[in-house]
Amino acid sequence: MRSLYDCSMPRFPNNQTLLIDADDTLWENNIYFERAIAAFIGFLDHKEYSPAEVRQTLNAVERETILSHGYGLSSFAHSLLDCFERLSSAPVTEEKRERVRGFARAIAEQEIELLPGVAETLAGLATRHRLILMTKGNHAEQADKLARSGLAPHFAAVEIVAEKDPPTYREVISRHELTPHTSWMIGNSPKSDINPALAAGLHAVFLVHPDTWVLEHAAIAAVPWGQHLIELDAFIKLGDIF
Repeated sequence: MRSLYDCSMPRFPNNQTLLIDADDTLWENNIYFERAIAAFIGFLDHKEYSPAEVRQTLNAVERETILSHGYGLSSFAHSLLDCFERLSSAPVTEEKRERVRGFARAIAEQEIELLPGVAETLAGLATRHRLILMTKGNHAEQADKLARSGLAPHFAAVEIVAEKDPPTYREVISRHELTPHTSWMIGNSPKSDINPALAAGLHAVFLVHPDTWVLEHAAIAAVPWGQHLIELDAFIKLGDIF
């Protein structure tokens, strides 16, 4: 069943297991990459391709890079360099390469910016339910962000995985002995948080974020019989239903 939140929705019983995404669910993330990409496109200053066309090329390069380098800042820097070398009409010097790498490094310097209502809502949820952080990406980077966020004490376990697909969700379900009818995946990505979790038998909460990474966009899959999919526009509303 797919439903939008409304104030009359009953609260689910205590002792649910909530798998919760990190980037752009608990804290801002993609906006920093978008700023870096805008700076990169400005620096490239392509005379034939429009900024939109440069972005399309970068998206294609990122898809390729993910397959060989996974996710994270190192992968992103590799994508920027690869794209720059493909599109630059002038010789690519080491000085230019270093400038391009700097766009990626700037992201690492950002403070953790929690999304509205996350700190208090997560604290409340932790008193009633079992919380597991489930995020994908570079293990060291994601662990560092969690540590800097101050949210780690609320989680009973942390899963940092290379990819979020149905087999990975099934492994997590088995490892933590989850009961699917009382277990939920909560996140902003249709591609990584919603569709594969539903395919693995979990319920899901789609937290709409206006700046979700374009490579995480996907049509929401049909909800299997007996499972729930709830759409929310703010993290704080989780406290009203759980």
